[in-house]
Amino acid sequence: MSLKSREILVVDLDGTLLRSDMLFESSWSAFGRDWRSPFLSVAALTGGRASLKRHLATASAVEAATLPYDPKVIAFVQEWRASGGRTALVTASDRDFADAIAEHLGIFDEVHGSDGKLNLKGERKGQFLEERFGSKGFTYMGDAKADLLVWKRAAKAITVNAPVALRREVEHVCESVEHLVTDAKSIKPYIKALRPHQWLKNTLVFLPMLAAQQLDSQTFLLSLFAFVCFSLVASSVYVLNDLLDLAADRAHPRKRLRPFASGSIPIAHGTWMAAGLLILGALLAISISPSFLLAMVAYYFLTTAYSLQLKRRIVIDICVLAGLYTARIIAGGVATNILLSVWLLTFSVFFFLSLAAVKRQAELIDSAERGNLKASGRGYHVDDLPIISVIAIGAGYVSVLVMTVYVTSPAVVELYAHPEALWGVCAVLLYWITRTVMVAHRGQMHDDPVVYAVKDRISQMCLLIILGFVLGGALA
Repeated sequence: MSLKSREILVVDLDGTLLRSDMLFESSWSAFGRDWRSPFLSVAALTGGRASLKRHLATASAVEAATLPYDPKVIAFVQEWRASGGRTALVTASDRDFADAIAEHLGIFDEVHGSDGKLNLKGERKGQFLEERFGSKGFTYMGDAKADLLVWKRAAKAITVNAPVALRREVEHVCESVEHLVTDAKSIKPYIKALRPHQWLKNTLVFLPMLAAQQLDSQTFLLSLFAFVCFSLVASSVYVLNDLLDLAADRAHPRKRLRPFASGSIPIAHGTWMAAGLLILGALLAISISPSFLLAMVAYYFLTTAYSLQLKRRIVIDICVLAGLYTARIIAGGVATNILLSVWLLTFSVFFFLSLAAVKRQAELIDSAERGNLKASGRGYHVDDLPIISVIAIGAGYVSVLVMTVYVTSPAVVELYAHPEALWGVCAVLLYWITRTVMVAHRGQMHDDPVVYAVKDRISQMCLLIILGFVLGGALA
């Protein structure tokens, strides 16, 4: 009888078979379903970690089929079974999750997990395996320091993407050791998770300075600090949103490649990233002014409410998105102590309401092309497309109308030597808004409209022409 037919390969779940952690997966899923979940989880934790895991297993909606598995670990398990060995999935995660994952993969002969009372981790897992399979009667595949207490009882230790220090410790506690490296470490997924391309939206904080033509160095530096602060806080929100949207992202053909959805970054890291970025942003905000800090707090709570609930509410969601864009302009005015024009704020609300509707329009068209009647994680149906399109183009045209009224106002004469040049801005905006809605209608917009505009050559030309008209109007 071969060694593999006598021994059983015991595989850990979190960080080993799975490029994630079910405790964090279930925590974020539960939080996304019910904002009260963190408080309910604290109550469940009074019964121990196993009790917490059981609570999260029932409160969350994690799909085993869409989780980010490690294909090389799966291949290793399949090869083990093909050569006559037996396999077991033994995890500290709740047994319900383990059963669902084992049923989905179909590569394990038996499954064990925490049961609401016993937390099957570390020493307890080691004792359980020794009692079930005998001393040195199993090979154990894991990835964490807690697994050392299991490896010392195993006939063979297999590490998965373990750091060098942990590898050395494993070699001290187990005679036979094999190290698997299935992932190359890279900082790129972490940078991608921050969505630096979305920071372009934060340049709106410079708009009060430019609109008031207050171009001194102090005002510029305050606007720059506000931009950096907004970028930090916005990235914190993007990470939070990705963690809350894991299920929807994994069901999407493009979004499933995002760092957290794909498992490129452990969800545990994302949790600390969201908190760390927020703290850095808050420290910078308070260095600008207490008023600016309050503006950032309001922005953060509104975006969090949007991520948790408001994005699922029809009409409210696009109004909130428009408000979040406008909040950047307001924050820029607060940071520089510039009084904002009612014309600027009115234009901003309608213009960004148009872009928010375009964003939903593009999502619905994408859903229709994939055969889905409803956009994942949103409150809209494909049948709503005509109304969303009308909102997009109607709000856009109203923003241009506001601009035309502004051009004829006394305030323009005070700021511009040749205010008539601003009529060219109105014409270009009218063209760009109409074209943008048409592009989305044809299913050719796969990004946020602002991000799309940065990449689109015609949009770039429109921006340059607008800047030309503004400069022509300002120069004497």
